[in-house]
Amino acid sequence: MKKIGFIGMGIMGLPMAINLVKKGKLSVTGFDVLEDKKVAFIENGGISTDNIDSIAESCNIIFLCLPTNDLVKNSIQQILNTGRKEIIIVDLSSTSPNVIREMYLKCKEAGISLLDSPVSGGESGAIAGTLAIMCGGDKDVYDEVETLLHYIGKAVTYMGSTGCGAVAKLANNMIVGCNIGAVGEALAFAVKAGLDPTTLYNAIKDGFAGSAVLDSKAPKIISRNFDASARIAVHQKDLKNAVKLAEELNIEIPMSKMILGYMNEMENDGKLNEDHCAIAKIYEKRMGIEIK
Repeated sequence: MKKIGFIGMGIMGLPMAINLVKKGKLSVTGFDVLEDKKVAFIENGGISTDNIDSIAESCNIIFLCLPTNDLVKNSIQQILNTGRKEIIIVDLSSTSPNVIREMYLKCKEAGISLLDSPVSGGESGAIAGTLAIMCGGDKDVYDEVETLLHYIGKAVTYMGSTGCGAVAKLANNMIVGCNIGAVGEALAFAVKAGLDPTTLYNAIKDGFAGSAVLDSKAPKIISRNFDASARIAVHQKDLKNAVKLAEELNIEIPMSKMILGYMNEMENDGKLNEDHCAIAKIYEKRMGIEIK
């Protein structure tokens, strides 16, 4: 049986790693920098290690779920540094397509396979194992790990060659970001005009304005619960990657650039670790109200 490793057990990574253990009935060795994540993984049947090297040196299939492009690159490089071959790396992170393509070539040269397999569905989807997973890379490698991906996701789709999964994730988060912006703007507008936001939400949620984003984020905004199920910092990174790719393609993505500007403003306010729906605070500030 192939040995499985999991690097990065944060908001999304920990429940995904646990689902590999529980749903897949697999032995999984996990690493995270935070001690409480290691403890939680052990309590749920996982094996914890104190460093990436032990995973890189012993596991055949290694999942990554990391918050930045640099951490993804550094972790892949650590695996490459072992000199081992015939390892499959499955990057579940939201990584830049350019970084993925760069590291894919390095891996291929070293006899290692790399799949870009970013996920969508938030913390609740990660816990339930119902994530959407968008995969790019060599089809034969995807076929080899597809069963494992179904332990953490409900909709698992092969998108095409290397980087296609990463591009699909950028498109996904462009849509999500603009939706969150629309929800925040509409709620703030309604409160400014004298409506109760909860009454508004209940009135429109089953109509054409209804969406997974509205159902997930409107109650959080209204209850002032900005604890992160998806951090602004990670979504900001995705929109920066999208804007960069758009520039390379010589096209404009104005709505996404506007939302990125709001996220950059939240960074200036020291709020990058709040949930991405906290960008509603920008509309509140502009309109002089609070959505509650």
